[in-house]
Amino acid sequence: MFEGLELLGGAILSFLNFKSLFNVLWATELGIIIGMLPGLTATMGVALLTTLTYTMAANDAILILICMYIGSIYGGSRSAILLNIPGTPASASTTLDGFPLAKMGQAGKAIGIATTGSFLGSIIGMIAMAIFTPMIGSVALSFQSFEFVWFAIFGIIICGNLTAPKDPLKGWIAGFIGLFIAMIGMEGIHAYVRFAFGNTNLSGGISLIPAMVGAFGFAEIISVMRHSEVEVVKSEIGRIIPKAREVFKYWKTIIRSGIVGTIIGAIPGVGEDIAAWVSYDLAKRSAKPAERKLFGKGSIEGLIASETGNNACVPGAIIPVLTLAIPGSAPAAVLLGAMLIHGVRPGPLIMIESPAFIYEVVAMVFFATIAMFVLGLSMVRPMVKILQVPRQKLMPIVFILCVVGSFALQSRLFDVGIMITFGIVGFILREMDYPMAPLVLGIILGDMLDKNLRRALILSNGDISPFFTRPICLGLFLLTMFIVLSRSKLVKELFGKVFKKNSAA
Repeated sequence: MFEGLELLGGAILSFLNFKSLFNVLWATELGIIIGMLPGLTATMGVALLTTLTYTMAANDAILILICMYIGSIYGGSRSAILLNIPGTPASASTTLDGFPLAKMGQAGKAIGIATTGSFLGSIIGMIAMAIFTPMIGSVALSFQSFEFVWFAIFGIIICGNLTAPKDPLKGWIAGFIGLFIAMIGMEGIHAYVRFAFGNTNLSGGISLIPAMVGAFGFAEIISVMRHSEVEVVKSEIGRIIPKAREVFKYWKTIIRSGIVGTIIGAIPGVGEDIAAWVSYDLAKRSAKPAERKLFGKGSIEGLIASETGNNACVPGAIIPVLTLAIPGSAPAAVLLGAMLIHGVRPGPLIMIESPAFIYEVVAMVFFATIAMFVLGLSMVRPMVKILQVPRQKLMPIVFILCVVGSFALQSRLFDVGIMITFGIVGFILREMDYPMAPLVLGIILGDMLDKNLRRALILSNGDISPFFTRPICLGLFLLTMFIVLSRSKLVKELFGKVFKKNSAA
């Protein structure tokens, strides 16, 4: 333990120089900007920045990429709160309470709370990464394809349940539509093209970024055009830095969300979006009945749970990168590639070959987190002024960002068409009270579900019993069924009739 503290102290001191601190500031700020722009994600930011770090020293390059990663995951909360458009998929749950708070004239407070939650979540994840890296890495290694299938289904059920509280069936339908959309194109095991109908553009599948930008961004533009009376969002800033009692009132939620986000991050392939939704769901379930009614209408607890969970997931996602050379999320996969490019060999032997590197990464996360907190709070007032612009005038700018963000991914006009198509479909579904977040999450998880389902069936020779007999699978199955049955109107009506008959008897 003392050796670890000594290595961590030496790592922190090694970055206390002008060059490193300057890199921390500009890379984190650039990450926040990329994260808040619709269509530009953490994965894209880390990937683009990787191409600029080839000639740098390994520590400088990895420091910059980690700052980009942390900044962009946090930055997505800005557009989620101000525009109701998540800058990254990880911020989709932030829209549920962040935007209602902004509409009530508490945008500054919402961003302050989100920034504080992101800071605390990242700190909790960083501590866990420093202490439990070998332990959590070994636990993540025990998950196989059978568990990943249930994680995907569980994620859709949670997201649908939270985003459609009046009728969760609509949320689940939207989520499974997203899963079906993810099946379009070349499948990942035998490279067989499905549902492309001879279209070469569809053979590559539906890209997540154009779909997400269309469903959240372009659909919002159409909605503004459709309704002549546009609600003007108030923009009283008030107090930006939240009071200590406003934050630590929810200390249980912060600790729980931080731990949950870290653990989910350590599970390869799950990612920040699931961490945010699970943290939000647990916060809602554990809240008092009076406070539970505020969720989705401007709940401070819901907002801080989402932001704590998704930012705690970032250090968590780096844990399997360092210990197993397996990325916990898409941006972590790019980070793993950058490490290999710069001669760093992550994996089970890293604690033996280069134990100091673990603590250097912890120090990098620490400096990035401090920069995110300082820059996040200092830039609130300029960003909140976006709310003072009439939404009719703001929408053309948002449309340009949607088009540029969709086109920039692969430089294809086809992706712009995908964005517009998803925007129109998303607007129609919105008008019928179908939430968009489960649909986008379904597209994200579809590839993981497809590959792991078929891989699991190959391993079991077509036997489906391991999906229900393995301990973790059984737990996820029972939890999923409990959520479905407890929220199903049909089941409630059936039990209601049975209860009435028994009472009458």
